[in-house]
Amino acid sequence: MLITYHGHSEFLIETGSGIRVLFDPFPAGIGYPVNRVRADVVAVSHHHFDHDHVDKVDGNPSVIDRPGRHAPLPGVILTGFPAPHDGEGGKKRGQVLCFLLQTEGLRALHLGDLGAVPDAELTRSLFMPDILFIPVGGFYTLEAEGAARTVKLLQPRVILPMHYHARNGNIDKIATLEPFLAAMKPELPSRQPLLRVTREDLSQQPRLVELSVG
Repeated sequence: MLITYHGHSEFLIETGSGIRVLFDPFPAGIGYPVNRVRADVVAVSHHHFDHDHVDKVDGNPSVIDRPGRHAPLPGVILTGFPAPHDGEGGKKRGQVLCFLLQTEGLRALHLGDLGAVPDAELTRSLFMPDILFIPVGGFYTLEAEGAARTVKLLQPRVILPMHYHARNGNIDKIATLEPFLAAMKPELPSRQPLLRVTREDLSQQPRLVELSVG
């Protein structure tokens, strides 16, 4: 599995057989470069403009934007778990989907715009992913301390933060990555251009990874 970060909440996962799964594609106006992306499957956590820009995706992909278990391609299972977009049970911003991708013997969990620390039921559903994509910037999503608490609850093997204010992003209401890194101390991030993970080498991967935008 090869993981590339495009910025905001958009990640591309490519399997060893060449299947490409894209999460939460963003449009122009977010600040990051907007490039055409080829994908076979697109997972949309919710239909806010900065997470569902499927128009930039080439390849006639299957678009998954509903809860439940989906098997869009052989060897690829996506399960969507409803979760609140805010700390008031979704009263302010509605619901999102946390997507669990199962492929190549790995469990990769994308939390979308999760806005509250998971309750006991959601924790049981999402517990112990191999790879966790977690929003950390606050205001619209989990803030740093809440994200760190969520990490402790879910116990992922590898953590990849997302949805934070970066130099080439322009959503000013959200925080930078630094408060989350401070909340995660003494763990230090491994800064990488991309992440390549297999079931066999999972135990050798760094726990906290800051991916550059590529």
